[in-house]
Amino acid sequence: MSISGSVAQVLPIDDDSQVGHARRTAQKLAEGQGFDASDAGRVALVATELASNLLKHAGRGELHLRVLPRSNGAGVEIVAVDRAAGFDLDACLTDGYSTGGTQGIGLGAISRQAEVFDAYADARGAVLLARFYPRSAKKPDLPFGVSQHALHGDPACGDGWHLVLGENAVSALVVDGLGHGEEAQQAAEVCTQTFAQGPFNDPLLLIDDLHRAMHGTRGGAVAIAQARLDSGQLRFVGIGNITANLISAGKSRGMASHPGIVGGQFRKAQPFDFEQVTGQLLILHSDGLQSRWNLNDYPGLAYRHPAVIAAVLHRDFCRGRDDVTVLVIALEAVHG
Repeated sequence: MSISGSVAQVLPIDDDSQVGHARRTAQKLAEGQGFDASDAGRVALVATELASNLLKHAGRGELHLRVLPRSNGAGVEIVAVDRAAGFDLDACLTDGYSTGGTQGIGLGAISRQAEVFDAYADARGAVLLARFYPRSAKKPDLPFGVSQHALHGDPACGDGWHLVLGENAVSALVVDGLGHGEEAQQAAEVCTQTFAQGPFNDPLLLIDDLHRAMHGTRGGAVAIAQARLDSGQLRFVGIGNITANLISAGKSRGMASHPGIVGGQFRKAQPFDFEQVTGQLLILHSDGLQSRWNLNDYPGLAYRHPAVIAAVLHRDFCRGRDDVTVLVIALEAVHG
């Protein structure tokens, strides 16, 4: 399964009138992916509930919408993000419980309507994830999540990512085109398109291919991670300031990149090998995200869906002065 990067569509929710807009936008997105009336209706219902929930318990927040490409029937992802004082997630999942004086049908209904539902809440706020797939296309969810956003909502994003998931292999790329705007986006697009032609080639040869392809563009920082899940081995190579970490049992292993600009100039590329990575989390992000985060500061977050992890990190550590991409992958076998 080869997945091309995409920027999230962000819908601010701070007024009752935006609930209807969120419902219509989500339904249109689902219909555009071939969802029938029943499946698109589920997406619209959950978008309404999530947007209403943001207003009820947080006062304001955001819905992040994206398409989830698959080999058989694309999906739709909705992530609700807020920075409120938190709430009792277990209680809110119980039908009849309400923090806003309403009938309290929200989160319990969402968990039944969506193929995938997950959430994380603490004193810093909450992130709620709902993923939908056409019920006629029975395939498992893919174990990754991404939060990608252009600076100030610019239509051009200088970050890019590409992910290839096989039954026992993963290959992931994150690129940060130099600067931001259209020329940075052009550099990132050249990089991702070239990577997609041979994602499991030797990473040193891949870096050379990317370097040649990006010559004449602004160039950028690039990181490639290839994992073989049957043997538990991962090989990483990076040029520039893409941060990469392996997370397991409360421990984090950083992966070193060499200085330079792919498509510009760098002295060398050196691969680093890691063992026993199966079952761990791989987190790659551009420098639009601060690198001082620590999942140990978020009890239980490492066990949540990768999309929830990506959204929490983006919410709390986005620098706000550059494009940002956070890619989180659970290194586990993909079946079906």
